[in-house]
Amino acid sequence: MALREIRIVGDPVLRTPCDPITTIDDRVRSLVEDLLETVDMDGRAGLAANQIGVSLRAFSWNIDDEIGYVLNPVIVELSEDEYQDGDEGCLSVPGLWFPTHRAWYARVVGTDLDGREVVVEGTELMARCLQHEVDHLDGMLYLDRLERSVRKKAMRAIREQL
Repeated sequence: MALREIRIVGDPVLRTPCDPITTIDDRVRSLVEDLLETVDMDGRAGLAANQIGVSLRAFSWNIDDEIGYVLNPVIVELSEDEYQDGDEGCLSVPGLWFPTHRAWYARVVGTDLDGREVVVEGTELMARCLQHEVDHLDGMLYLDRLERSVRKKAMRAIREQL
């Protein structure tokens, strides 16, 4: 297991859709261990594989003292009539938080390392995390979901950090 370095906005791996995991081998098992260890720190809610430089569809979460992972996650349900607009941040966009519109509830289906189906669902922070991490696996950052005027401020703030 290893605590892995987080890739920062501007790294092309963050904009590349991740490949499905087709075989559970030692590489995938090691990836899951690294995801779990790297997300297990204060202030970390979720971590996608591409945030540590691996373009495979896997992410981990650390919400309400529960740490877990899912392989090949797919969002299968989002609340259609309840939303949240709180500030969202990202380990790959360090130190910046912006209001981001997300569904109040989300459910993701994927698998574990033994190939068994995994269902992860939740509201509020867990729902936000599930949507955020699946976006990462699709090559999107939360910045892409910001309203135009907010996104402009966010991009300016990122440039100022460089």
